[in-house]
Amino acid sequence: QVQLVESGGGLVQAGGSLRLSCAASGRTFSTYIIGWFRQAPGQEREFVAVISWSAGNTYYADSVKGRFTVSRDNAKNTVYLQMNSLQAEDTAVYHCALKWGGLSTNSNLYNYWGQGTHVTVSS
Repeated sequence: QVQLVESGGGLVQAGGSLRLSCAASGRTFSTYIIGWFRQAPGQEREFVAVISWSAGNTYYADSVKGRFTVSRDNAKNTVYLQMNSLQAEDTAVYHCALKWGGLSTNSNLYNYWGQGTHVTVSS
């Protein structure tokens, strides 16, 4: 089994920053991919960012490109999502998810999910 725990959410004013963390434990078998997704109230889950095991490959949704940065510390089994220039439209529950294999923006391909952390951006 794999466990993912997100942290770092909260309330921030527009233009502010937050850093989310996703700590992985259990039978990750290394070389795993971590994706970040978010879901706003009444909306479908959407892809935010993804990072490869080596961190050499990352990919972002157009809506966050240039504002969000995903990184990872494999020694700590932790992936980070640095979110800058936050906007009201970024308000959502943010989830990290794990898969093996290649990068993907398709949430259906991820095997394990964290419980989510709330991000609220006030305008």
